[in-house]
Amino acid sequence: MIAYIKGMLESVTETATIVEANGVGYEILCPNPFAFQDKIGEQVKIFTYHYVREDIQVLYGFKKTDEKILFSKILNVSGIGPKGALSVLATTSVQDFVIAIEEENEKFLTGFPGVGKKTARQMILDLKGKLPFDYSITASNVPEGKGMSKELQEALEEAMEALRSLGYSDKEIKAIKPLLQEEKHANPDAYVRKGLALMMQK
Repeated sequence: MIAYIKGMLESVTETATIVEANGVGYEILCPNPFAFQDKIGEQVKIFTYHYVREDIQVLYGFKKTDEKILFSKILNVSGIGPKGALSVLATTSVQDFVIAIEEENEKFLTGFPGVGKKTARQMILDLKGKLPFDYSITASNVPEGKGMSKELQEALEEAMEALRSLGYSDKEIKAIKPLLQEEKHANPDAYVRKGLALMMQK
């Protein structure tokens, strides 16, 4: 299994990124390839899922491990293939998807390409209570299946990764996450500073 590829980003297309690592060019299909657009010509690290079948081998790539994990879980749903799983990651955040599954929000799930009511119900049946994420579900982030804006979610997720890299445990980070969500910063550094301040109060 190829966990990730780290190398020079050569180009971006509508469906994939091309990364050169050790003289080999890897074509990696991504939910939002243009999210890497500003990194062309620079070193990138893309978390990959190596999809292997008798007649095909494909690398799917993601900016964050949470996205990769969710992709692999969606693939386990009966009736959902890589294309369907990729379209989910292309149109929503991990947090919003988890909330929709836990709240059995069929309306939100049927908004994805190729997902009808039958498939939405199958997603809920196969995934509810089984997704390894700690996103809290509150009245403030459930309406219409929507949570924080994508920009705020990404900033918060980056900050949480930074706190982990500083040695804080998932349990410690989970304890302060509701307080961090109230901050609503677009800059991850602001979340990190607030998180450190909260940790010091413990």
